[in-house]
Amino acid sequence: MEVYTKEYKRCDLVQPSGRIDSQSAPQLADALRAITDAGRFRIVLDLDRVDFVSSAGLRVFLDVQKTCRRWNRGELVLASVPPQIYNALDLVGFLPLFKIYKDATEAVGSF
Repeated sequence: MEVYTKEYKRCDLVQPSGRIDSQSAPQLADALRAITDAGRFRIVLDLDRVDFVSSAGLRVFLDVQKTCRRWNRGELVLASVPPQIYNALDLVGFLPLFKIYKDATEAVGSF
């Protein structure tokens, strides 16, 4: 899995590609932690090039969302969510926890 990050004026864009499973989830967590450790808490996670997300990946999403929302600092929003990942988020009850946008441009514009 590769993780591409780009810092914008009002938020950060994170674009992983491939599978987010128990082996690659720590890499995504490290990339997201680097952003939050730098004091930036408005993050767009573009899932356009992601094929699969395991429970380990969903745990990373939840942990980062908790960190971002703590003390009303920001939030993690999802963009370009493929149907199979959307269904997984729905199955585990995570849909109410995230704002979901149809593409990264719309998500970045929401901040």
